[in-house]
Amino acid sequence: MAYVFRHMKKAASGLPSTVRYIHVSSVASQKVAMSRLEPNQHIDYDKISHRVDVVKKRLGRPLTLSEKILYGHLDDPKNQDIVRGESYLKLRPDRVAMQDATAQMALLQFISSGLPKVAVPSTVHCDHLIEAQLGGDKDLARAKDINKEVYDFLSSVSAKYGVGFWKPGSGIIHQIILENYAFPGALIIGTDSHTPNGGGLGGLCIGVGGADAVDVMADIPWELKCPKVIGVNLTGKMSGWTSPKDVILKVAGILTVKGGTGAIVEYYGPGVDSISCTGMGTICNMGAEIGATTSVFPFNYRMQDYLNATSRKEIADEANRNQALLSADPGAKYDQVIDINLDTLEPSVNGPFTPDLYNPISKLREVAIEKGWPLDVRVGLIGSCTNSSYEDMSRSASIARQALDKGIKAKAAYTVTPGSEQIRATIERDGQAAALRDIGGVVLANACGPCIGQWDRQDVKKGEKNTIVTSYNRNFTGRNDANPATHAFVTSPELVTAMAIAGELGFNPEKDELTAADGSKFKLESPYGDELPAQGFDPGEDTFQPPPEDGAGVSVQVDPKSNRLQLLSPFQKWDGKDIVDMPVLIKAKGKCTTDHISAAGQWLKYRGHLDNISNNLLIGAVNAENGEINKVKNQITGEYGSVPEVARKYKSQGVPWCVVGDENYGEGSSREHAALEPRHLGGRAIIVKSFARIHETNLKKQGMLPLTFANSSDYDKIQPSDRISLLDLKSIAPGKPVTCEIKHENGSSEKIQLNHTLNAGQIEWFVAGSALNRMAEKRK
Repeated sequence: MAYVFRHMKKAASGLPSTVRYIHVSSVASQKVAMSRLEPNQHIDYDKISHRVDVVKKRLGRPLTLSEKILYGHLDDPKNQDIVRGESYLKLRPDRVAMQDATAQMALLQFISSGLPKVAVPSTVHCDHLIEAQLGGDKDLARAKDINKEVYDFLSSVSAKYGVGFWKPGSGIIHQIILENYAFPGALIIGTDSHTPNGGGLGGLCIGVGGADAVDVMADIPWELKCPKVIGVNLTGKMSGWTSPKDVILKVAGILTVKGGTGAIVEYYGPGVDSISCTGMGTICNMGAEIGATTSVFPFNYRMQDYLNATSRKEIADEANRNQALLSADPGAKYDQVIDINLDTLEPSVNGPFTPDLYNPISKLREVAIEKGWPLDVRVGLIGSCTNSSYEDMSRSASIARQALDKGIKAKAAYTVTPGSEQIRATIERDGQAAALRDIGGVVLANACGPCIGQWDRQDVKKGEKNTIVTSYNRNFTGRNDANPATHAFVTSPELVTAMAIAGELGFNPEKDELTAADGSKFKLESPYGDELPAQGFDPGEDTFQPPPEDGAGVSVQVDPKSNRLQLLSPFQKWDGKDIVDMPVLIKAKGKCTTDHISAAGQWLKYRGHLDNISNNLLIGAVNAENGEINKVKNQITGEYGSVPEVARKYKSQGVPWCVVGDENYGEGSSREHAALEPRHLGGRAIIVKSFARIHETNLKKQGMLPLTFANSSDYDKIQPSDRISLLDLKSIAPGKPVTCEIKHENGSSEKIQLNHTLNAGQIEWFVAGSALNRMAEKRK
């Protein structure tokens, strides 16, 4: 028999502050199912450990936790080139997860591959197409009605190709993954940028575009540029009004929206144990907002408790037997280290308009007054994939009950989004939902809702300046309600609840008082709430559709007349010639996220119809020529039109075009539509100062050329009226800059150098017209 730590610290943290032992048998790894929903798919820690040992001997150095998980999933650990920030790793993920808005295009691409069944466990989650309007049940019924065609398609295509299907109302993809599929040491890819939520259970869960998901489902090794590793050393202990959300809000303030690009953020240190498993999930989830590839925590007893509570004791026991694999080696080196003392970490509110604008609560009122931000909170919104756990709802309900005890309710409108059917059913049973309703809250459907713009907001007019406070992860201009004048701030759900009760943005519950119904003054006590339900989770309604043993007989139909779904046609191969005299469709100025490139909200209904959704191409981007949105000049006719209208006219005349952009182009969502749309409408190159990781990969997958200025100041040399040529493309090669000729309207011209990160295989995608085309060529 052997003793193992119930929790293990990272290398830099020293010995555990509290040593707790569990008595387990020192036997080889058992056959443990990855999920109780997939009893025939097993966790193989022995295989992961063997691969890690091979790599460790080759590199001759200690490994971080994230390196162990990544290298433990290498396709060829003996020969894989491994250099952080340089090599492209070929990986074998454990599973694929897809939300309904991105699954449509991913599965349409999988249909095009001609394969009979997915090669790895895969699931579809219906969470994006439910609009918040009246409340949970009514909104869900309405969504099932108006999205019936899409839901029927996803249900049938999932059954045919061996994919598990979570019906509308089941919950948000990331909460479902945490409850059912994530496990310590897992490598999971998901077609949503907040897939890293699963890092709260000690796995590497990475957001990708649909084409990457198709590769994995088609049994092709998945390619990822070897990430650098940023270490975050947590000391002290979380208490009072400070929450897990405040950790990532602080990190975002330090690293900014692009500081994590090309890196995994790995948390360690003695402070880790003061954070719940779902709290760690919150931190990892919002790591997407700093551009990180993903984020992860080491396996500890908080994860074990969560696994036990979600009926996965066998996984917890197996993880305990493999502690050394699920934590960093002593002496492991990080590319950057950030130290955060939880004892002194202050509650904070980030925003508006960007998730990295850090505002400690003690200074928020002063800053808001100075900046002219509206102090009156119009709506408080809690939930979303970031903060909708049982603990989040319990802590928020503790604040609500204090207000009710004093005879007051929320001054602001207030909404609650449960993360899953299991969370909804449990908080209904245990009373949290009632307390939140009693202060004026509306419990919405188990779905993304307002977080992604699925919100039929009626209390303000478009253009009306106002403030909302949310526990969401992202707060770009117009994201939640399509109103560019809405000042959206992100914070913890308990602070959202306190501000909704006070009705004021600058309200600091650590110092400020509220007025009770009898006129007396009182302060809110610190929030409190159980991490996990004492009576266990109530699973609620069964909303899972497992795939049949054999789906060959299942019929999948797409109506050619549908305006929601459209079968895909292959993109044209490159003709082998230089791409010359491209007009600049738009020179985008400032922040240009995937929301600017391919808006969500009302456009989500077209995510399965490439031609229709292409009518939102870049309609949110600011045109550097005139400072306006969705108004560009057709360089052939001289007339102005919308961005997609002008793109379509170029395409109809056989004129390829390009886009010029600023820093961190394509940050935000993983939506590959932001790459598919420009390709579909005739674009060939996107030329920017820098890219966000997922978007750059998505562009490569669709046969586009994602290029960056060798000198960022060259952005200023290109004018919207210029013609752009990419020369000597026949000799394009990894690491070799592309020569760009700029022809100005006055007849002069100049040449600049453009960099790219295309490797040999990705150049093949460009030549073939797309990664999917290249896959078809190889199969033939």
